[in-house]
Amino acid sequence: MSEPEHPELAGEHPDSAQTAASLLERLVDRITARASVAAVFGEPIEHAGVTVVPVARIAFGFGGGAGRGLHTSHAGEGGGGGGGADSRPLGFIEITDRGAAFKPIRDPWADVVLPVAALLAAAAPGVVRVLRRRGR
Repeated sequence: MSEPEHPELAGEHPDSAQTAASLLERLVDRITARASVAAVFGEPIEHAGVTVVPVARIAFGFGGGAGRGLHTSHAGEGGGGGGGADSRPLGFIEITDRGAAFKPIRDPWADVVLPVAALLAAAAPGVVRVLRRRGR
């Protein structure tokens, strides 16, 4: 029976893919345990008969991988992973004695850029006609 070419990789070390998967699973478990309603809906604030409940959007993403390389002159293994989270305010729920209503927080750029872009797109054919007439 022949000796393995790389005895350091012959069962003595835990499988790097399994290790990376285990690490990623623990990371996901810890972060998703914190992803609760409290992360999306903030603590209610009450003043003068009005209660405001902040509302946010929360997103998580994860990835990871591992590999092992065997070459006649050297061997190696490695792995890596990462994750990220994003949260953005969406608005708030306003609760009064008359009822409750969601009030979105609007992006000021959307209120300016989109209407201007639509106006320019609608006016473009007329501007092109005028420029063609002047060019004749």
